[in-house]
Amino acid sequence: MKIRIGVGTGSLPAGALERLVSRLEELDVDSLWLSEQLSARSVDPMAGLAWALARTERLKVGTGVVVLPGRNPVLFAKELATLALLAPRRVLPAVGLGPARASERGAFPVPPGRRGAVFDEALTVVRRLLSEPTVSFHGDHFSFDDIGIGEWPERRPDIWLGGAVPAALERVGRFGDGWLASRQTPAETAAGIVSINAAAERAGREIEPDHFGLSLPVAFGSLPDGTAAALRARRPDVDPAELVPVGWPAIAATIERYVEAGVTKFVLYPVITPEEWDTFLDAFAEHAKPLET
Repeated sequence: MKIRIGVGTGSLPAGALERLVSRLEELDVDSLWLSEQLSARSVDPMAGLAWALARTERLKVGTGVVVLPGRNPVLFAKELATLALLAPRRVLPAVGLGPARASERGAFPVPPGRRGAVFDEALTVVRRLLSEPTVSFHGDHFSFDDIGIGEWPERRPDIWLGGAVPAALERVGRFGDGWLASRQTPAETAAGIVSINAAAERAGREIEPDHFGLSLPVAFGSLPDGTAAALRARRPDVDPAELVPVGWPAIAATIERYVEAGVTKFVLYPVITPEEWDTFLDAFAEHAKPLET
C-alpha cells in the first residue's frame, strides 16, 4: 500500500497561502489540507481548495475537515462535482459533524440533538447526487424531488469522515470512503480501523485498506504550552507527548507506529509560525518524503 504524507494548515492567513502552495508544488508534496476555522485568520477551506487547485498541476487538496451538518448538501455536491471535473483525482473532501470551536456551532445550525442524523442524511444526499442523474429524497431533514447537479466527474471523489467515538466509527463503515482520524494513539487507531471494517461488513460494504488516514500535529524544539493545554482539554486521558511528536526522528518513529496500526495516509500539521513555513518545508522534503512508498 502507498504511504503518502501531506501537509495541513490551521490558522494560516490568506496572504501566506500563495507562497505555501507554490512551495508544495515545487517540492512535489502529495497534498495540502485546509481546516474549517471560521473565527481564525484562515482561508475558507472550499474557496482555498479551489484556488490552490487552479494554481497547481499535481498537488492534491483536501478539507480537513469541513463541517457538513448546516451546509446545503445539494450545493455541496455541486461544488465537489465541479472541482473534481476541473481537477480530476486531486480533490480530497473530508467531512465532519461540527467545528472544533464550540462557539462556532451556531454558524452551522441544526435541530438540537440531531446533528448526527442531519449528517447521515446530508452525506446520503451528496453521495447519490454525485452518482445519479436525478435524485428524489424525502427524509426528516431534507426533502426534494427530481434534482440533479448536471455534469459529474467520471470518478466520484472519495469522501472521508472524521470522528472517533463509536457512533462516528459506525458511520464511517456505513457511509464513508475512508477515515481521517485525529488525536488518537496508534492502539486506538488500530482498534478504530477494526470497528470501521466491522461496521462496513454489516452494511455490505468494504473500505479500501489504504483509505485510513491520520491528522498528526508535529512540533520542533519543544511542545508549546498552549498546544499541550489544548490537547489535555480534548484528551485528558492521554499524555500530549503521545499525540504530538517533537522533532523529525520522533515524527518518523511515530509514523512507523501508525503504519503498523493500519494507517497509510498522513497529514502533518506543524506547530509553527507563518514565518517558519519555508524552513519546515525544506526539512519536510528531506525527512518526510523518504518515508513515502
